[in-house]
Amino acid sequence: MTAGGWTHATLALEVGIDPKSVERWVNLGRVPRQRTAVRAAEVLQEDVHALWPALRQARTARAVSPELVALYEQRADLPVSVFVDLLGSARERIDVLVYAAIFLHEAYPRLSDSLREKAGTGCRVRICIGDPDRENVKARGLEERYGHGIESRCRLALMHYRPLVGVPGVELRTHGTTLYNSLYRVDDQVLVNAHVWGLNAYAAPVWHLRRAKGGRMFDGYADSFQAVWDTGREVTADGTD
Repeated sequence: MTAGGWTHATLALEVGIDPKSVERWVNLGRVPRQRTAVRAAEVLQEDVHALWPALRQARTARAVSPELVALYEQRADLPVSVFVDLLGSARERIDVLVYAAIFLHEAYPRLSDSLREKAGTGCRVRICIGDPDRENVKARGLEERYGHGIESRCRLALMHYRPLVGVPGVELRTHGTTLYNSLYRVDDQVLVNAHVWGLNAYAAPVWHLRRAKGGRMFDGYADSFQAVWDTGREVTADGTD
């Protein structure tokens, strides 16, 4: 807008909306409806998804598998609200298997509080994060071409989750495995963030699965989580595992 000399009022007039809507886009980060966004992008001569990445649509994929709800080209296409809303819908189980995934805490500072609240309602919460001192975790950092960055992210993730140690219903472990996917499971749904050699996880695909009769994908990932969980080291209140 600045480069093109647009004000809230002039852009609103050209797009055919109220200036307050433009003000909310700019100041509050609100996302317009698809049609309005496309028109605004045309006026500004910008790519609509560069302006509002959240408007990227997941590709429906039911023809491939009854369990496959949606496919996203990269995790960066998903608003954090997708993860937060999924976790918020949990009734019985939350399983998270990652190296660090600190993007969740950075975008949603109440994440640990929300997990604590879910545990208080009887939901079982299991968090398994990378052990920064294990060789496989260090290797992942080199593969991402971030060097030792992954180790610091794992330590930061541990700092975020440590206040949950000792909370009834919450279990926290570290792992030293080679992860081929990050998993975010809630009851009978799971978001699977693939790991691609040479790419950070935010640039890799995500598929959303929902357990369905006759399907095997969901259970395969659930079994994978359990296998890694069984090798994990419990994080205790005194900092040892």
